[in-house]
Amino acid sequence: MESRMTDLINTFAPISLEQMSGVKLMNRTDTKFVTTTDRLRLLLQMASNDYYVQEIDGGRNLEYDTTYFDTTAFDMYNQHQWNHTNRQKIRFRTYCVSGLQFMEVKTKNNHGRTKKKRMEVTDMNLAEQAKSDFLGKHLHYGVDTLQPALNNHFSRITLVNKAKTERLTIDSALQFHNIVSGVDKDMGDLVIIELKRDGLVYSPVLEMLRQLRIHPHGFSKYCMGSALTNPDLRVNRFKRKLIEINKIQTQY
Repeated sequence: MESRMTDLINTFAPISLEQMSGVKLMNRTDTKFVTTTDRLRLLLQMASNDYYVQEIDGGRNLEYDTTYFDTTAFDMYNQHQWNHTNRQKIRFRTYCVSGLQFMEVKTKNNHGRTKKKRMEVTDMNLAEQAKSDFLGKHLHYGVDTLQPALNNHFSRITLVNKAKTERLTIDSALQFHNIVSGVDKDMGDLVIIELKRDGLVYSPVLEMLRQLRIHPHGFSKYCMGSALTNPDLRVNRFKRKLIEINKIQTQY
């Protein structure tokens, strides 16, 4: 990341993983916002007094690598597109700074709450992981119906409010590689912000986002990345989101 952004991140007081242990929010509500790096700089200037920044081994803007799986019929993609309740995603996420990898199953229920179950793994061998009964317990789909579908790589800043009641993740430098179609997509200066909190606790950043005219905007990395890189998928209800994302990237 450019030095100007790095300088802004360095104005925040750090918080370690150990200190964040009470802010896991495994059963939470998520609100996403989409903006650009120019607007993000302004947000970071406004937020530095109210938030800590997560620091791991001296790093504050950390690289993540994620591979999503779906059924051969892309049921998870389609369930999300049609806004079905109790929809799921399965992914393997690698924390590049540590090399740790987790298999994660995310389930969003009809109350808008997201529950994430995960286990540490050493590879993406689904058949091997199925022996642990993890997938049988948490995933609605059979292992033999799954295929690797999409890979994405991004950098993440994690902020924690000083009351330690919420986390704010800020993802930039998004790059997608579609494993099925072979198509790549670089999202340029697009930034995805996600506010993660239990219930409707007070959030200092919401007023800052409002002042900057950064509005709530759904953005599923798996679904948007797939829609942009797999021409065989129907986009239907994602068309409007794709148009809005393009507008955000060009309006500042």
